[in-house]
Amino acid sequence: MTTSEHSSDRVTRRGFLGVAGSTGAGLIVAGCGVKSSSSGSGGATGRTVKLGYVTPQTGPLAPFGEADNFVIDALRPQLRSGVRLGAKRFPLEVVVKDSQSDPKRAADVASELILKDKVDLMLVASTPDTVNPVADQCEANGVPCLSSVAPWDAFVFGRKGTPDKPFKWTYHFFWGLDTIVDVYTDMWEQLGITNADVGALAPNDSDGKAWADPSTGAFPLVEKKGYTIVDGGRYQDLTNDYSAQISRFKNAKVPAMLGVPLPPDFTTFWKQAAQQGFKPRIATIAKALLFPSSVEALGDIGNNLGTEVWWSPSHPYTSSLTKQTAAQLAAEFTKSTKKQWTQPIGLVHALFEVGIKVLTDSGDIDNKQKIVDSIAALKLDTVAGEVDFTSGPVKNVATTVLVGGQWRQQSPGKFDLVIVSNNGHPEIPAGGKVQEL
Repeated sequence: MTTSEHSSDRVTRRGFLGVAGSTGAGLIVAGCGVKSSSSGSGGATGRTVKLGYVTPQTGPLAPFGEADNFVIDALRPQLRSGVRLGAKRFPLEVVVKDSQSDPKRAADVASELILKDKVDLMLVASTPDTVNPVADQCEANGVPCLSSVAPWDAFVFGRKGTPDKPFKWTYHFFWGLDTIVDVYTDMWEQLGITNADVGALAPNDSDGKAWADPSTGAFPLVEKKGYTIVDGGRYQDLTNDYSAQISRFKNAKVPAMLGVPLPPDFTTFWKQAAQQGFKPRIATIAKALLFPSSVEALGDIGNNLGTEVWWSPSHPYTSSLTKQTAAQLAAEFTKSTKKQWTQPIGLVHALFEVGIKVLTDSGDIDNKQKIVDSIAALKLDTVAGEVDFTSGPVKNVATTVLVGGQWRQQSPGKFDLVIVSNNGHPEIPAGGKVQEL
């Protein structure tokens, strides 16, 4: 095992992401142990193929990168096998960069990966503030890019894309805002909440702007279903006073709320809401409530908070690389890390499944056009479900499944995420019905 930068550093497997986050070093975590045909590899060894990988491993978005170490470690046998094209097997190297939850740094490290590390394919995940600046760098420099874990609407419209003017080099798979609105309104309707005022909490960042966009956002989609949005207004990330938003929601007596705040911001908001006597019947919160740690930070007032579920041990899908089921992958994460499973496990794993598949399908890793052509033609069953770039909804995008869940307190400080809305995806079993806060 070697490093692409600071090669004299002695880095343990458990610590490599922490070092990458603190030093900015890109670390090669695969590509070792690929042998020539004389030692039984079944073909000559070609040049090394480089995958760049950018995620937020530190900063307020760090929960999204929590599973990175585990996923890459679990995929080491497949990554070590490299990519076979005809009689040759090409070793794979993965160069990891930490965005530090900062869009500017995401763009900077992407530029490093493109210009210095000369990556053949960029992989990037987790929120528009990470995905979009990396994808923009790839588009500008003609580097194939695959991304996930950000609503596809934010990926397309947030980068000034349109259905009739698609991107050339950048492709994305995840659910869209229309899908999450369908999930959340189904959860509200299970409580008989229809045609009501709904509180909306959205910051002044890429996610918040995408959700609030009057033409392509989630809020107008909610209003098309007969609800009235009570918008708390754009606020700065890491704000420490939400009295204005809470007062607005209380005055409107909203029975439901939705939003897309940072994890630490919702912790602050919800604690202040409890102190100020604001308690809707249901709260469905994207991004902030994806992770066990976020709910545990709230204690008892976290019970029955709702969120979207894009991956879980209950999802009936299997990895195209390891052949593990979602349940097996989640169980292995808990065994390996001693932590509760978390949703990014499945989508990060799927991102590498798709990346390796498109390189193999390209037939020529030195031809970037063939790589993007293989992305556009890809249709693959992954541990996160089917990824199909041939069916839209727009060019450059493939959609993934989405259901809804609520956090149920099992013991003091410990919560399980229970699926309570599976409309459109009966293959993903529900574990209960929606309950009021």
